[in-house]
Amino acid sequence: MSTTLFSLAFGVGTQNRNGAWLEVFYAQPLVSPSAELVAAITPILGYTGGNQAITFTTAQASQLAEAVKGVDAAQAAVLTRLAESHKPLVATLLAEDAALTSTPEAYLKLHLLSHRLVKPHGVSLAGIFPLLPNVAWTSQGAVDLAELAELQLEARLKGELLEVFSVDKFPKMTDYVVPAGVRIADAARVRLGAYIGEGTTIMHEGFVNFNAGTEGPGMIEGRVSAGVFVGKGSDLGGGCSTMGTLSGGGNIVIKVGEGCLIGANAGIGFPLGDRNTVEAGLYITAGTKVALLDDSNQLVKVVKARELANQNDLLFRRNSETGAVECKTHKSAIELNEALHAHN
Repeated sequence: MSTTLFSLAFGVGTQNRNGAWLEVFYAQPLVSPSAELVAAITPILGYTGGNQAITFTTAQASQLAEAVKGVDAAQAAVLTRLAESHKPLVATLLAEDAALTSTPEAYLKLHLLSHRLVKPHGVSLAGIFPLLPNVAWTSQGAVDLAELAELQLEARLKGELLEVFSVDKFPKMTDYVVPAGVRIADAARVRLGAYIGEGTTIMHEGFVNFNAGTEGPGMIEGRVSAGVFVGKGSDLGGGCSTMGTLSGGGNIVIKVGEGCLIGANAGIGFPLGDRNTVEAGLYITAGTKVALLDDSNQLVKVVKARELANQNDLLFRRNSETGAVECKTHKSAIELNEALHAHN
Protein backbone atom coordinates (compact mmCIF):
# COMPACT_ATOMS: atom_id res chain seq x y z
CA MET A 1 0.00 0.00 0.00
CA SER A 2 1.26 3.49 -0.85
CA THR A 3 2.28 5.79 2.01
CA THR A 4 1.61 8.90 -0.09
CA LEU A 5 -1.50 10.88 0.82
CA PHE A 6 -3.01 14.09 -0.47
CA SER A 7 -4.27 15.08 2.97
CA LEU A 8 -4.56 13.76 6.52
CA ALA A 9 -6.23 15.05 9.67
CA PHE A 10 -7.29 13.84 13.11
CA GLY A 11 -10.56 15.32 14.31
CA VAL A 12 -13.22 15.45 16.97
CA GLY A 13 -16.82 16.03 16.01
CA THR A 14 -20.52 15.74 16.69
CA GLN A 15 -22.85 12.92 15.74
CA ASN A 16 -26.62 12.69 16.07
CA ARG A 17 -28.29 9.92 18.05
CA ASN A 18 -28.16 7.65 15.01
CA GLY A 19 -24.39 8.03 14.72
CA ALA A 20 -24.46 10.28 11.64
CA TRP A 21 -21.81 13.01 11.54
CA LEU A 22 -23.04 16.59 11.91
CA GLU A 23 -19.64 18.35 11.92
CA VAL A 24 -15.94 17.73 12.52
CA PHE A 25 -13.19 19.94 13.97
CA TYR A 26 -9.61 19.36 12.79
CA ALA A 27 -7.01 21.21 14.86
CA GLN A 28 -4.03 20.72 12.51
CA PRO A 29 -4.94 19.31 9.08
CA LEU A 30 -2.09 18.38 6.76
CA VAL A 31 -1.48 18.48 3.03
CA SER A 32 1.04 15.94 1.70
CA PRO A 33 1.86 14.36 5.08
CA SER A 34 5.20 12.58 5.32
CA ALA A 35 5.44 8.94 4.32
CA GLU A 36 6.84 8.18 7.80
CA LEU A 37 3.77 9.64 9.48
CA VAL A 38 1.40 7.71 7.23
CA ALA A 39 3.32 4.47 7.78
CA ALA A 40 3.17 4.94 11.56
CA ILE A 41 -0.59 5.40 11.79
CA THR A 42 -2.02 3.01 9.18
CA PRO A 43 -1.57 -0.23 11.17
CA ILE A 44 -3.35 1.25 14.20
CA LEU A 45 -6.23 2.66 12.15
CA GLY A 46 -6.50 -0.32 9.82
CA TYR A 47 -6.28 1.97 6.81
CA THR A 48 -6.31 0.01 3.55
CA GLY A 49 -6.02 2.80 0.98
CA GLY A 50 -8.19 5.25 -0.88
CA ASN A 51 -10.17 8.08 0.69
CA GLN A 52 -11.47 7.02 4.10
CA ALA A 53 -12.90 8.52 7.28
CA ILE A 54 -12.05 6.10 10.09
CA THR A 55 -13.48 6.46 13.60
CA PHE A 56 -11.11 5.62 16.44
CA THR A 57 -11.22 5.37 20.21
CA THR A 58 -9.42 7.37 22.88
CA ALA A 59 -7.27 4.31 23.54
CA GLN A 60 -6.26 4.27 19.88
CA ALA A 61 -5.57 8.02 20.09
CA SER A 62 -3.01 7.29 22.81
CA GLN A 63 -1.45 4.56 20.66
CA LEU A 64 -1.30 6.90 17.69
CA ALA A 65 0.29 9.65 19.78
CA GLU A 66 3.01 7.27 20.94
CA ALA A 67 3.56 5.94 17.40
CA VAL A 68 4.10 9.38 15.84
CA LYS A 69 5.97 11.01 18.73
CA GLY A 70 9.31 10.68 16.99
CA VAL A 71 7.91 11.48 13.55
CA ASP A 72 5.66 14.53 14.02
CA ALA A 73 5.63 16.21 17.42
CA ALA A 74 2.74 18.54 16.53
CA GLN A 75 0.44 15.69 15.47
CA ALA A 76 1.50 13.71 18.54
CA ALA A 77 0.42 16.63 20.73
CA VAL A 78 -2.97 16.80 18.98
CA LEU A 79 -3.52 13.06 19.41
CA THR A 80 -2.56 13.28 23.09
CA ARG A 81 -5.32 15.83 23.60
CA LEU A 82 -7.80 13.81 21.54
CA ALA A 83 -7.17 10.87 23.88
CA GLU A 84 -8.98 12.94 26.56
CA SER A 85 -12.09 13.47 24.41
CA HIS A 86 -15.66 12.72 25.42
CA LYS A 87 -16.80 13.27 21.83
CA PRO A 88 -16.39 10.93 18.83
CA LEU A 89 -13.02 10.92 17.06
CA VAL A 90 -12.25 10.46 13.36
CA ALA A 91 -9.14 10.19 11.22
CA THR A 92 -9.67 11.32 7.63
CA LEU A 93 -7.15 10.11 5.07
CA LEU A 94 -7.37 11.29 1.47
CA ALA A 95 -5.23 9.38 -0.99
CA GLU A 96 -6.27 11.75 -3.77
CA ASP A 97 -8.19 14.96 -4.33
CA ALA A 98 -11.39 13.36 -5.59
CA ALA A 99 -15.13 13.93 -5.28
CA LEU A 100 -16.32 13.85 -1.67
CA THR A 101 -17.93 10.75 -0.19
CA SER A 102 -18.46 11.56 3.51
CA THR A 103 -19.17 14.42 5.91
CA PRO A 104 -15.71 14.17 7.58
CA GLU A 105 -14.10 14.45 4.12
CA ALA A 106 -16.17 17.56 3.36
CA TYR A 107 -15.17 19.20 6.63
CA LEU A 108 -11.50 18.37 6.03
CA LYS A 109 -11.47 20.17 2.69
CA LEU A 110 -13.27 23.18 4.17
CA HIS A 111 -10.59 23.26 6.89
CA LEU A 112 -7.82 23.11 4.28
CA LEU A 113 -9.22 26.26 2.70
CA SER A 114 -9.63 28.22 5.92
CA HIS A 115 -6.20 27.12 7.18
CA ARG A 116 -4.77 28.58 3.92
CA LEU A 117 -3.33 25.19 2.93
CA VAL A 118 -5.12 25.39 -0.43
CA LYS A 119 -6.64 28.32 -2.31
CA PRO A 120 -10.23 28.59 -3.57
CA HIS A 121 -10.84 26.00 -6.29
CA GLY A 122 -7.58 24.35 -5.27
CA VAL A 123 -9.46 21.21 -4.21
CA SER A 124 -12.47 19.35 -5.56
CA LEU A 125 -15.66 20.03 -3.60
CA ALA A 126 -17.84 18.03 -5.97
CA GLY A 127 -20.76 16.48 -4.12
CA ILE A 128 -20.38 18.63 -1.00
CA PHE A 129 -23.98 19.80 -0.47
CA PRO A 130 -25.64 16.40 0.15
CA LEU A 131 -22.83 15.55 2.60
CA LEU A 132 -23.32 18.65 4.77
CA PRO A 133 -26.41 18.13 6.93
CA ASN A 134 -28.58 21.14 7.65
CA VAL A 135 -28.16 21.56 11.41
CA ALA A 136 -28.93 24.04 14.16
CA TRP A 137 -25.79 25.88 15.26
CA THR A 138 -26.45 26.57 18.92
CA SER A 139 -24.80 27.70 22.15
CA GLN A 140 -24.24 23.98 22.80
CA GLY A 141 -22.78 23.26 19.37
CA ALA A 142 -24.27 21.49 16.36
CA VAL A 143 -27.68 19.92 16.94
CA ASP A 144 -29.66 17.65 14.63
CA LEU A 145 -32.87 19.46 13.69
CA ALA A 146 -34.93 16.40 14.60
CA GLU A 147 -33.46 16.54 18.12
CA LEU A 148 -33.59 20.32 18.62
CA ALA A 149 -37.05 20.69 20.19
CA GLU A 150 -36.30 18.12 22.89
CA LEU A 151 -33.00 19.76 23.77
CA GLN A 152 -34.65 23.19 23.92
CA LEU A 153 -37.22 21.82 26.38
CA GLU A 154 -34.52 20.17 28.49
CA ALA A 155 -32.64 23.46 28.68
CA ARG A 156 -35.76 25.39 29.73
CA LEU A 157 -36.55 22.86 32.46
CA LYS A 158 -33.07 23.53 33.87
CA GLY A 159 -33.66 27.28 33.74
CA GLU A 160 -31.29 27.63 30.78
CA LEU A 161 -31.59 28.89 27.23
CA LEU A 162 -30.42 26.89 24.23
CA GLU A 163 -29.67 29.73 21.83
CA VAL A 164 -29.90 28.97 18.10
CA PHE A 165 -27.57 31.20 16.10
CA SER A 166 -28.37 29.81 12.66
CA VAL A 167 -29.85 26.86 10.78
CA ASP A 168 -27.51 26.10 7.91
CA LYS A 169 -25.20 23.58 6.26
CA PHE A 170 -22.12 25.71 6.92
CA PRO A 171 -20.85 26.95 10.29
CA LYS A 172 -18.99 30.19 10.79
CA MET A 173 -15.27 29.93 10.11
CA THR A 174 -14.12 31.40 13.43
CA ASP A 175 -15.62 28.48 15.39
CA TYR A 176 -13.02 26.29 13.66
CA VAL A 177 -10.07 28.48 12.71
CA VAL A 178 -9.04 32.13 13.06
CA PRO A 179 -6.30 32.81 10.49
CA ALA A 180 -3.42 34.99 11.59
CA GLY A 181 -3.38 38.68 10.73
CA VAL A 182 -7.06 39.27 9.93
CA ARG A 183 -9.86 41.51 11.22
CA ILE A 184 -13.46 40.25 11.03
CA ALA A 185 -16.10 42.60 12.38
CA ASP A 186 -18.98 40.09 12.25
CA ALA A 187 -17.79 36.48 12.45
CA ALA A 188 -21.20 35.12 11.46
CA ARG A 189 -20.66 36.51 7.94
CA VAL A 190 -17.64 34.36 7.11
CA ARG A 191 -18.32 30.66 6.43
CA LEU A 192 -16.00 27.77 7.12
CA GLY A 193 -14.20 27.11 3.85
CA ALA A 194 -13.44 30.79 3.25
CA TYR A 195 -9.82 31.67 2.50
CA ILE A 196 -8.93 34.90 4.33
CA GLY A 197 -5.43 36.10 3.49
CA GLU A 198 -3.22 37.85 6.01
CA GLY A 199 -3.89 41.58 6.21
CA THR A 200 -7.56 41.27 5.24
CA THR A 201 -10.19 43.37 7.01
CA ILE A 202 -13.82 42.30 6.71
CA MET A 203 -16.21 45.04 7.78
CA HIS A 204 -19.60 44.49 9.43
CA GLU A 205 -21.52 44.13 6.15
CA GLY A 206 -18.79 42.11 4.45
CA PHE A 207 -19.52 38.46 3.61
CA VAL A 208 -17.19 35.70 2.41
CA ASN A 209 -18.61 32.37 1.25
CA PHE A 210 -16.90 28.98 1.27
CA ASN A 211 -14.49 28.23 -1.60
CA ALA A 212 -13.94 31.97 -1.98
CA GLY A 213 -11.75 34.54 -0.36
CA THR A 214 -9.06 37.16 -0.40
CA GLU A 215 -5.32 36.98 -0.94
CA GLY A 216 -4.84 39.96 1.34
CA PRO A 217 -4.12 42.57 2.32
CA GLY A 218 -7.40 44.27 1.42
CA MET A 219 -10.75 45.56 2.61
CA ILE A 220 -14.03 43.65 2.18
CA GLU A 221 -17.17 45.69 2.72
CA GLY A 222 -19.41 43.76 0.34
CA ARG A 223 -20.08 40.16 -0.72
CA VAL A 224 -17.49 37.68 -1.95
CA SER A 225 -19.47 34.78 -3.39
CA ALA A 226 -18.35 31.19 -3.93
CA GLY A 227 -15.86 30.99 -6.78
CA VAL A 228 -14.38 34.48 -6.29
CA PHE A 229 -10.78 35.13 -5.23
CA VAL A 230 -9.84 38.75 -4.52
CA GLY A 231 -6.25 39.87 -5.11
CA LYS A 232 -3.98 41.96 -2.90
CA GLY A 233 -4.83 45.52 -2.08
CA SER A 234 -8.39 45.39 -3.41
CA ASP A 235 -11.38 47.14 -1.89
CA LEU A 236 -14.89 45.77 -2.31
CA GLY A 237 -17.28 48.56 -1.45
CA GLY A 238 -20.29 48.18 0.80
CA GLY A 239 -23.14 46.23 -0.76
CA CYS A 240 -21.16 45.14 -3.79
CA SER A 241 -21.80 41.69 -5.21
CA THR A 242 -18.86 39.92 -6.80
CA MET A 243 -20.55 36.91 -8.32
CA GLY A 244 -19.17 33.40 -8.92
CA THR A 245 -20.76 29.99 -9.25
CA LEU A 246 -19.96 26.63 -7.68
CA SER A 247 -21.32 23.69 -9.65
CA GLY A 248 -19.30 20.58 -8.87
CA GLY A 249 -16.71 19.75 -11.51
CA GLY A 250 -17.80 22.63 -13.76
CA ASN A 251 -16.62 25.36 -11.44
CA ILE A 252 -16.42 28.96 -12.61
CA VAL A 253 -13.62 30.98 -11.04
CA ILE A 254 -13.82 34.74 -10.94
CA LYS A 255 -10.58 36.35 -9.81
CA VAL A 256 -10.23 39.97 -8.80
CA GLY A 257 -6.70 41.23 -9.42
CA GLU A 258 -4.53 43.32 -7.15
CA GLY A 259 -5.39 46.92 -6.25
CA CYS A 260 -8.97 46.84 -7.55
CA LEU A 261 -11.87 48.96 -6.29
CA ILE A 262 -15.45 47.74 -6.69
CA GLY A 263 -17.74 50.49 -5.48
CA ALA A 264 -20.81 50.30 -3.26
CA ASN A 265 -23.70 48.30 -4.77
CA ALA A 266 -21.53 47.36 -7.74
CA GLY A 267 -20.81 43.86 -8.98
CA ILE A 268 -19.03 41.82 -11.62
CA GLY A 269 -19.56 38.55 -13.43
CA PHE A 270 -16.11 38.21 -15.05
CA PRO A 271 -12.46 38.25 -13.84
CA LEU A 272 -10.74 41.57 -13.32
CA GLY A 273 -7.08 42.30 -13.93
CA ASP A 274 -4.99 44.50 -11.65
CA ARG A 275 -5.91 48.08 -10.66
CA ASN A 276 -9.42 47.97 -12.14
CA THR A 277 -12.18 50.25 -10.87
CA VAL A 278 -15.92 49.61 -11.13
CA GLU A 279 -17.94 52.66 -10.16
CA ALA A 280 -20.57 52.51 -7.42
CA GLY A 281 -23.91 51.04 -8.47
CA LEU A 282 -22.63 49.47 -11.68
CA TYR A 283 -23.25 45.75 -12.17
CA ILE A 284 -21.48 44.17 -15.15
CA THR A 285 -22.11 40.61 -16.29
CA ALA A 286 -19.83 38.78 -18.71
CA GLY A 287 -22.22 39.54 -21.54
CA THR A 288 -22.70 43.23 -20.82
CA LYS A 289 -21.89 45.38 -23.86
CA VAL A 290 -19.13 47.86 -23.04
CA ALA A 291 -18.15 50.92 -25.07
CA LEU A 292 -14.36 51.27 -25.21
CA LEU A 293 -13.20 54.87 -25.11
CA ASP A 294 -9.80 56.25 -26.02
CA ASP A 295 -7.91 58.95 -24.12
CA SER A 296 -10.08 61.60 -25.82
CA ASN A 297 -13.33 59.87 -24.82
CA GLN A 298 -13.93 58.82 -28.41
CA LEU A 299 -15.60 55.48 -29.10
CA VAL A 300 -13.15 52.82 -30.32
CA LYS A 301 -15.45 49.79 -30.43
CA VAL A 302 -18.15 47.97 -28.47
CA VAL A 303 -17.26 44.62 -26.92
CA LYS A 304 -18.73 42.24 -24.40
CA ALA A 305 -17.31 42.57 -20.90
CA ARG A 306 -15.81 39.07 -21.00
CA GLU A 307 -13.43 40.32 -23.73
CA LEU A 308 -11.93 42.65 -21.12
CA ALA A 309 -11.33 39.87 -18.60
CA ASN A 310 -7.97 40.03 -16.79
CA GLN A 311 -6.98 43.33 -18.46
CA ASN A 312 -5.20 45.85 -16.22
CA ASP A 313 -5.80 49.54 -15.45
CA LEU A 314 -9.43 49.77 -16.56
CA LEU A 315 -12.19 52.06 -15.31
CA PHE A 316 -15.79 50.89 -15.77
CA ARG A 317 -18.53 53.49 -15.51
CA ARG A 318 -22.05 54.20 -16.72
CA ASN A 319 -22.71 57.23 -18.94
CA SER A 320 -25.19 59.36 -17.01
CA GLU A 321 -26.79 60.67 -20.23
CA THR A 322 -27.02 57.59 -22.45
CA GLY A 323 -26.95 54.84 -19.82
CA ALA A 324 -24.24 53.00 -21.80
CA VAL A 325 -21.55 51.11 -19.90
CA GLU A 326 -18.17 52.60 -20.76
CA CYS A 327 -14.57 51.57 -20.21
CA LYS A 328 -11.61 53.90 -20.11
CA THR A 329 -7.95 52.96 -19.88
CA HIS A 330 -4.66 54.67 -19.35
CA LYS A 331 -3.46 52.94 -22.49
CA SER A 332 -4.03 54.35 -25.96
CA ALA A 333 -6.76 52.81 -28.12
CA ILE A 334 -4.11 51.09 -30.23
CA GLU A 335 -2.46 49.49 -27.20
CA LEU A 336 -5.84 48.37 -25.87
CA ASN A 337 -6.77 46.77 -29.18
CA GLU A 338 -3.43 44.97 -29.25
CA ALA A 339 -4.00 43.71 -25.72
CA LEU A 340 -7.50 42.49 -26.59
CA HIS A 341 -6.18 40.73 -29.67
CA ALA A 342 -3.46 39.01 -27.65
CA HIS A 343 -5.95 37.98 -24.96
CA ASN A 344 -8.37 36.47 -27.47
